[in-house]
Amino acid sequence: MSLAEKIGTIMQRPGQDAVPKDDVPWWMKYAGRGLGTAGSLVAIGLGLWNCVGIVIGQVDCLIGGMWQMVAGALVIVIEAPCCCLFIDFVQNFSDWVEKRPYWNRAALYCVIALPAIFLCPGLGSIFGSGLIFTTGVIYGLMALGRKGSRQDMAAMASPPASTPQADHNTTLMEDPDVWRPT
Repeated sequence: MSLAEKIGTIMQRPGQDAVPKDDVPWWMKYAGRGLGTAGSLVAIGLGLWNCVGIVIGQVDCLIGGMWQMVAGALVIVIEAPCCCLFIDFVQNFSDWVEKRPYWNRAALYCVIALPAIFLCPGLGSIFGSGLIFTTGVIYGLMALGRKGSRQDMAAMASPPASTPQADHNTTLMEDPDVWRPT
């Protein structure tokens, strides 16, 4: 058993199949889950820091900070339900999200990360919500899947054999209907 398989069995969720159903690399799954967990904790902390802006009258930063903290809490509920064991519905919600396609999670993370940046465009919002957005980008890449083999890409890049090849230089230079400057 390789090191990756040992880590995979340790990090397995309860009730998860031992055989993966998709062809996403193991390191990308752990990168998405790890960045989502750490990024949401950072987003919650920086959202709290943005809420301190109410002291100097920045109401938009208060709302942006609260949005960022709620977005971070939602991401940590989805990515690391073990952090919220005291809430009874978290595991069911996390399992439901886990069964959805990766692009659903990617879209959710990218959408919930943006309002805090627009409401309070400071460094705390950009960095905290940027980590959530980056998690969404990783899940988007997971939704795209693996790159094709070299032979598959070469076959897709070459034109079909039945289509005649036109020489575009002679068509443009010798066509009398093409307008030419005088």
